[in-house]
Amino acid sequence: MFGFGMPEMIIVLVIALVVVGPAKLPQLGQALGSGIRNFKKASTGEQPVQLEGNEKL
Repeated sequence: MFGFGMPEMIIVLVIALVVVGPAKLPQLGQALGSGIRNFKKASTGEQPVQLEGNEKL
């Protein structure tokens, strides 16, 4: 669809590791996943999920 294959995904992952660092990468993935989940729920008309506490990257 977008032309992303395995080599392109590996390059993106390596760049993310260099920019963000290995310690913050799981937090970044969690924030991205919750953002996508909230976007999907908002587009279907459901209530968005509220995060607990003040989470910062």
